[in-house]
Amino acid sequence: MTLLERYILKITFSAFAACLVALTGVIWVTQALRELDLLTGKGQTLLIFLTVTGLSLPALINVIAPVALFLATIYTLNKLNGDSELIVMSAGGMPPQRLLRPFLALAAFVCLIVGIISIHIMPASFQEMRQLFTKIRADFVGSMAKEGQFISLDNGITFHYRERQGDALLGIFMEDLREKDKAIVYLAERGQTVEQGGTAYLVLQKGSVQRKEPNSRDSSIVAFERYAVDLSAFNNEGGEVVYKPRERSTTQLLFPDKSDSLYQEQRGRFRAELHERLSSWLYPLAMMMIAFAALGEARTTRQGRGLAIAGAVVAIVLLRILGFAASSAVARTSVAIVMIYGIPLLGIVVSLLLILKGPAMLSAQAKLQKALRRVLPSRSPVIQKA
Repeated sequence: MTLLERYILKITFSAFAACLVALTGVIWVTQALRELDLLTGKGQTLLIFLTVTGLSLPALINVIAPVALFLATIYTLNKLNGDSELIVMSAGGMPPQRLLRPFLALAAFVCLIVGIISIHIMPASFQEMRQLFTKIRADFVGSMAKEGQFISLDNGITFHYRERQGDALLGIFMEDLREKDKAIVYLAERGQTVEQGGTAYLVLQKGSVQRKEPNSRDSSIVAFERYAVDLSAFNNEGGEVVYKPRERSTTQLLFPDKSDSLYQEQRGRFRAELHERLSSWLYPLAMMMIAFAALGEARTTRQGRGLAIAGAVVAIVLLRILGFAASSAVARTSVAIVMIYGIPLLGIVVSLLLILKGPAMLSAQAKLQKALRRVLPSRSPVIQKA
């Protein structure tokens, strides 16, 4: 890579990094504000809050990186043209293919990063986030229970404790109404949450369990000195976590378990998620090519570039809309798989044709000017006599 190309690459990479950090930071803050309920409403620590919001970063970077590359390309070409550097390069005979090389190098790097995030890092982060949220919801005693307050969950669990003494809870009342005709009431003088083998338990001491017999007014009361309640059994999602298609690894999408009930119900969603991951790396290259096709040609200061920038923005918005539409279509029919790859490839090919068309037009214009010069001298005497 020549000194000039390294100069262009340095400018573009700096602009790309700045855009990526700025956009990711702004959107991450908005996401973090939405998760403040973890601290205020569910009583989680700052570490859990940062972990949850941090796990959303791969998905944000995967979406923002192509846009950041597009903005960096626009900025660099505008800067080169504004400083008349692009005009000097064009006048010096620098072809568009050579000017495109540093942008292609950066686009290849971004495509690699986006591909790795889409195929491996992002599903792993979604899976980890799902496990963390499941654990938080299961441990409702530690996350939502407040001293002296009755806490009612959507699944029919009501919990109350009088006061906290160190790690122990005093005066515990818990009612289980998940099955209306099998109400269970737990009363205990004290209790403590413990974790064993990744499962949370509430160990009650000196209390009783009251069970209502189904279809009867009778109930049984059993006193105990020590009783362990599995808190994960009170989770809305049940004991086993069922991962959605976006939370599954790429290998699981490539070779799914045909007997999986979720796969049988959402086979199209599994197919769409797989091909969306495999095609995501094409979008950074497509967006960079669109920006270069719009602004890669040298223009004088009298020629406005606003219309070209607006056209490029409209093109990438249309590209992403068509991409989302193709992903939805793949979920319905496998025929649309061609679209999910064809849309970004079409953007790349059309942009490349527009980039290479510029030198061809300039060459044709030069040939026309030479032909006119040959014809005009023979007619000049006639024009002078006239």
